[in-house]
Amino acid sequence: MRIAIDGAHLGSQADLHQVLAGPLDFGPYYGHNLSALRDRLSKDVERPVEIVWENPAASRGRMGDEAFEAIAFVLVRAAAEDEPNAPNDRLTVRFT
Repeated sequence: MRIAIDGAHLGSQADLHQVLAGPLDFGPYYGHNLSALRDRLSKDVERPVEIVWENPAASRGRMGDEAFEAIAFVLVRAAAEDEPNAPNDRLTVRFT
């Protein structure tokens, strides 16, 4: 599965959670916070998944450096944990 995030339309962490929760089927009990995102990405998301964050500079500008970096850290860390896995069993993240 490939999920494209258009950073030009993200202004907050809440926006990102909304964008990811549907396609990744996080369900009604998803906590909509970074801890919940990390848990779901690490344990519950069926692989392979490619998350492509387009226009990251636009979303960084709208949500601020601190919020952007916190989200990026969670995404990149989850992807790094999957690096040893076979390509069809990985979460990958790209910022374009």
